[in-house]
Amino acid sequence: MHKAGFVNIVGNPNVGKSTLMNAFVGEKLSIITSKAQTTRHRILGIVNGDDFQVVLSDTPGIIKPAYELQESMMDFVKSAFEDADVLVYMVEVGEKTLKDEAFFKKITTAKIPVLLLLNKIDSSNQEQLEEQVLLWSEKVPNAEIFPISALEGFQVETVFNRIIELLPESPPFYPKDQLTDKPERFFVNEKIREKILMHYKKEIPYAVEVDTEEFFEEEKIIKIRSVIMVERETQKGILIGHKGSALKRVGVEARKDLEKFFDKKIHLELYVKVNKNWRSNQKQLKRFGYNQK
Repeated sequence: MHKAGFVNIVGNPNVGKSTLMNAFVGEKLSIITSKAQTTRHRILGIVNGDDFQVVLSDTPGIIKPAYELQESMMDFVKSAFEDADVLVYMVEVGEKTLKDEAFFKKITTAKIPVLLLLNKIDSSNQEQLEEQVLLWSEKVPNAEIFPISALEGFQVETVFNRIIELLPESPPFYPKDQLTDKPERFFVNEKIREKILMHYKKEIPYAVEVDTEEFFEEEKIIKIRSVIMVERETQKGILIGHKGSALKRVGVEARKDLEKFFDKKIHLELYVKVNKNWRSNQKQLKRFGYNQK
């Protein structure tokens, strides 16, 4: 008997969805930083066993759309209900509401099994934990509740085993040696964006998109050329930094991570281009994979 199905992970920004997914997949697939809103796409991670295949999707955090880009991100979140066999709803200890009421209603009336994961319990005490379990069991009576710590790996295996139990009998959807449905360039882009999120303040990370124009894999080295798009000349100056020092740091750190990820030597060239108002331009958003319509 073989089980296979789609598991969608939803929750507010920064609750630990990407950390959980990486704990499940055992590979660094999603990007993880401490800033909100780093995951803009539904990343599919795939976990294979002899008799199961779990296809995980990591939706963007639930936010109120402020402009076109965020509207498009919310479309990804809404589509999480359309192809899921199991819904994993993540909250962190201390959280009491979801930012989008209509979306919350969808969770409480979902026809599929819902697992509510109370994350970051390593930063709480027993009393607070009991209060939270009570609160969420009243708010989401249709969910099974699991207190976990995705970062410490606490209860992660228990949750994963429960997911497998809930999956329907089915042949695998993807080849068994596949970890994700995303192309290599996607991970290059995400890795560069992760470094930008870590090193720049305010609006810079959110005004940036990375486009990998060249990805050539040779026997001993991968040659990559990526362009960082910004909306204004001033952002370009900040990104490059004094004599190129800031951009160089991003390049060096991204290259090291990519060498680990691809297990190969990497030659990475980074350029910065001004692409005015790309976040409000439908054509540009489509090009970067945001509009699925």
